[in-house]
Amino acid sequence: MGILLRVLVVAGLLVDAVVHWRFAPDMAFVEGGSIGGDTLFRIQAVAAALAAVLVAVWPRRWSYAIAFAVAASAVGALLLYLWVDVGALGPLPNMHDPVWYAEKTWSLVGEGVAALAALAGMVLPERTPAPERAERTPA
Repeated sequence: MGILLRVLVVAGLLVDAVVHWRFAPDMAFVEGGSIGGDTLFRIQAVAAALAAVLVAVWPRRWSYAIAFAVAASAVGALLLYLWVDVGALGPLPNMHDPVWYAEKTWSLVGEGVAALAALAGMVLPERTPAPERAERTPA
């Protein structure tokens, strides 16, 4: 089960990273806030890629927690800005985008799978390798 969760988290986060990186230039036009939409998308892409590497290299509860935070926050942001026009929030620009397209589907599926698998990785007991048996020699 451990390798399956790791693969699901890493794959989902990599889909998230690729979609956000590819769409970053298109978000440069977003108005409001002091941080550009393109910068936010690049930050999300890098965060998702780094979280994927952490889970791939160190599949521990702490790395799954980071992956969950990255993926779940992306799902939340996507759905919030799809359904609600919240306007600019402090330094964040108005990211409201009520149009649905294929890339949003890819992103939502990747983020959702990564979030659920990371949550499972956090709550399921960690498997520890069995200690090696030392050969006993008669005394």
